[in-house]
Amino acid sequence: MPQPPDRVTATPAALDLIARLRSEHGDILFHQSGGCCDGSAPMCYPQVDFLVGDHDVRLGEIGGASFYIGAAQFDYWRHTQLIIDVVSGQGGMFSLDNGTGRRFLTRSRLFTDEELSALGS
Repeated sequence: MPQPPDRVTATPAALDLIARLRSEHGDILFHQSGGCCDGSAPMCYPQVDFLVGDHDVRLGEIGGASFYIGAAQFDYWRHTQLIIDVVSGQGGMFSLDNGTGRRFLTRSRLFTDEELSALGS
């Protein structure tokens, strides 16, 4: 059976910003909630400032930071790989990318049938 693909990945630009934020803030994590204020932007928090809930799903790790998604969002997005990128602009009000002149953005692609099979979905 083939190796399952990562459920979340990051572009080189995102990895650079993650490294910067980790050097400034220590351990960080991401959460993709899909709430009205978040849109397609994953929120980045100091790890000590965010309580992961019982209904959050850990998708994996990018740049040394765990990445979580709300269970309802996971059910909707389970057939896609999330690709975390960076674009110019302001980050979310409480997200660590706010004030850097860049913000995280979630892009996605559908898994192939073979990838879904490897994931057991």
